[in-house]
Amino acid sequence: MNLKKRFFLCLATMIVALASWSQSDVLDAARKTNDYFMSKYSDPTQPTNVKKIRPSSLWTRAVYYEGLMALYSIDRQQRYLDYTYKWADFHQWTPRNGVKTTDADDQCCEQTYIEYNLLTGKGSLEPTKENLEKQMATGRIDYWTWIDAIQMAMPVYVKMYAITKEQKYLDYAMKCYNWSRNECGGGLFNLKEGLWWRDKDFVPPYKEPDGKNCYWSRGNGWVYAALVRCLEQLPKNSKEYKALKKDFVMMSEALLKCQHDDGFWRASLVSDATYPGPEMTGTALFLYGMAWGIQHGVLKCKKYSPACDKAWMALKTCVHDDGFLGWNQGTGKQPSDGQPVTFTSVPDFEDYGTGCYLLGLVEYYKLISKGVKGS
Repeated sequence: MNLKKRFFLCLATMIVALASWSQSDVLDAARKTNDYFMSKYSDPTQPTNVKKIRPSSLWTRAVYYEGLMALYSIDRQQRYLDYTYKWADFHQWTPRNGVKTTDADDQCCEQTYIEYNLLTGKGSLEPTKENLEKQMATGRIDYWTWIDAIQMAMPVYVKMYAITKEQKYLDYAMKCYNWSRNECGGGLFNLKEGLWWRDKDFVPPYKEPDGKNCYWSRGNGWVYAALVRCLEQLPKNSKEYKALKKDFVMMSEALLKCQHDDGFWRASLVSDATYPGPEMTGTALFLYGMAWGIQHGVLKCKKYSPACDKAWMALKTCVHDDGFLGWNQGTGKQPSDGQPVTFTSVPDFEDYGTGCYLLGLVEYYKLISKGVKGS
C-alpha cells in the first residue's frame, strides 16, 4: 500500500472513530435531558400550572412530544411510546379546546397524534380530521398571524395530506402559509434578508434599540422547523416542495450568517449587542433544520456541516448535571421576553425547550451517523 492510500485509510478511520464517539455523546445528552423531563413530569396527564391551570395538550407540551417522537426514531425505548400514548389517550386524541378550534397553538398536539398512529396503529385520527375540516369550511386563510403558528399547525395539514392523498389539505396549508408570508402585516417574510418578522404587529421597520432589525431567534426557528416537517412529507417534484425548499434555502443562508463563533445564535438574530448571551431553543431548531437539509441534499455539506458541528458543541454545554437545560428563553414573542436568559435561569415553561433540544440533537445524530463531519 503506497503512502497516499495509507494516509486516506488512516484519515477515514479517524473520521469513523470521531463520528462514533460523537454519536454516543449526542445520544447521551438527549437521553439525559429527556430522562430529567420524564422524571419531573412523570404523569403526562397532569395539567400545567404557570400563572393558571392549562391542560397538558397545550402547545408547549406538544412541542416536547415532537422531540420525544424524534428521539424514539434513534432510541427505541417502549417507555417513550407508553408515555406518549398515556398523554394522547387522556386527551382523547383531540386538539386542545376541542374540534372546533382554529387556534394553531391548540392544533400542535395533532402532529404527535398523527405520528403515533402511523407508527403503532393505535389512537384515532378522526378528531384531527374533523378539526381540520371545520377550519377549512370557514373559508378563511388568515388565521396564522404570528409565525409560531406555522410550526404549530402547518405540518398537521401536510401530514394529513401525506396520509390521505387528498389535495385539499395541502392546498389549504399552502394558502395559509402564503397569506402569512406575503400579506399578513405587509408580509412577514423579509425576502431581502431571508428572515421573518414575528407577527402582524412587527411590521417593518421594527427595530432593536441599536437600530438593527428585530428578528426573533425562536420565532424564525419555528418557521425553519415547520419547513422541515412539511418538506419531508412532500413529493420532491411537487410545486409545493419546490416553493418551500426555496424559502428553506433562503432562510438557511441568512441564518448561517447569524451564528456566532461559540456555535450559538442569539435571541435577536442580527442585533448582537442587545442580548449578547447564548440562547438554546433557536440554536437547537437551526441545528435541526441544517442537519436535515444536509442529509436530504437540500444544503451543501461543506458549507453547512461546520455550523452543525459548532451548534452541537454549543448545545452540549447547556445540559446541567441533572439534565436541566440552561440558556432556555421563556415564552413570549420577541427577544426581550424572558430576559435575562442565563445558564441557570428557569423559564416559565421548560417542555418546549426540551422538545427543541431533542429535535436538534436527533437530527445531528442522524447526520453524523452517516459519517458527515464538517470539522
